[in-house]
Amino acid sequence: MAEHRIVPEVDRQAASQRALERRRGRASIKRDLTTRVTTGQEVLRQAVQDPDSDAATMRVTDFLLALPAIGTGKRDRILEELHISPVKRLGGLGVRQLAALSGWLDERFPPHSARPGRSRLLVLAGPTAVGKGTVAAHIRESHPQIHLSVSATTRSPRPGEIDGVHYYFVDDETFDRMISDDQLLEHATVHNKYRYGTPRGPVDAALAEGRTVLLEIDLQGARQVRAAEPSATLVFLLPPTWDELVQRLIGRGTEDAEERARRLRTARKELAAQNEFDYLVVNADVATAAREVVELNSGSAR
Repeated sequence: MAEHRIVPEVDRQAASQRALERRRGRASIKRDLTTRVTTGQEVLRQAVQDPDSDAATMRVTDFLLALPAIGTGKRDRILEELHISPVKRLGGLGVRQLAALSGWLDERFPPHSARPGRSRLLVLAGPTAVGKGTVAAHIRESHPQIHLSVSATTRSPRPGEIDGVHYYFVDDETFDRMISDDQLLEHATVHNKYRYGTPRGPVDAALAEGRTVLLEIDLQGARQVRAAEPSATLVFLLPPTWDELVQRLIGRGTEDAEERARRLRTARKELAAQNEFDYLVVNADVATAAREVVELNSGSAR
């Protein structure tokens, strides 16, 4: 008579919890792919390196659908073209299938590559709540040889912000005068509300002294600087994950729910523009991200 093993309730609960964590992990990866926080190449690399990772357990069908501009029709054509079964998981692909999928990813989503040469004018931009100001402040405190430009803004100071240190807080009339007198290297209206701009004088003076200048600005401003100073080095700051970006925005508590939702919509658009930049730096740790930005000037960054 065959024996039937009775699975203890604690084992069933543990298995159920592991399955739930797997689903959450895969859902997080899909959000990161959709918002371009990570790349298909990086997820595929994780799946190959660690057969027990969340990436390895993701079905190829879900992986493809999470990529930008890939719908069910395109997904099915890609699978047929690459000779990959729709039931396959990333961690279960054969050598030829991996090579085929990797080649397709590189062709459809070319890997980011930096422009040759570097400038003493560094521009740091990225989506809302990614920590641009925190990284810039760390650079100011730890690397005094780098001149951190102070932006002018029409918004009111947040708690702890000091005029002339964190921003020049000005009214709309003063900001208009700065524009008309060509005193701003770049300026933009951010989140459809307040205006920000980079005073030109201190930047020009620091560059004339041979110093490296760091501008911590938004995407619109970065585009203006690239147009005005094509040699400028543009650095895009990425969050470790989309979920982390959301938590940072909620955690700082400076916006209401409506404003947070609007900023997250803007963040999705900003993340889609990362390939316009020369370098990508992930802000998982402030000190590490700051060091990577600084090393761009010395030529030792990756």
